[in-house]
Amino acid sequence: MNTLTLKQVAYRLLSTLLTAIVLFHFCIIFKLIPYNIAWGGRLENDNQMYVFEAVSILINSILIVVLFLKNKKITQRISDRILNVILWFYLSVFLLNTIGNIFAKTNFEKFFAILTFLFSLLIWVILKKDKQNVAGISI
Repeated sequence: MNTLTLKQVAYRLLSTLLTAIVLFHFCIIFKLIPYNIAWGGRLENDNQMYVFEAVSILINSILIVVLFLKNKKITQRISDRILNVILWFYLSVFLLNTIGNIFAKTNFEKFFAILTFLFSLLIWVILKKDKQNVAGISI
């Protein structure tokens, strides 16, 4: 019986949450969710929405790929050092985004401060050097 390390839990949780976020942004593009609840309520028209949503989907998708590379789910010749720099960049962006979400116009967007802070914590766990086991979690 294998137990999951804290890092493995972080990889899985972050990948799952990012996939959900990408799907959320696709729902906005397809107008299943109104865009006025996203981006701090600052989007003024469909053209802005399409640009912002496309950028968000791209940025989140890149992070998913980086996580798969870092976790060796995709084998490629990219050094851990480069992947770590990218992950530190994302950690910084998510921390800044957390601050921005706290001051958003909509409560829905303010809620995302919790999520972006969680993303920061999960990336930090992934970047940590030590390997801890999570008791009671097995695959």
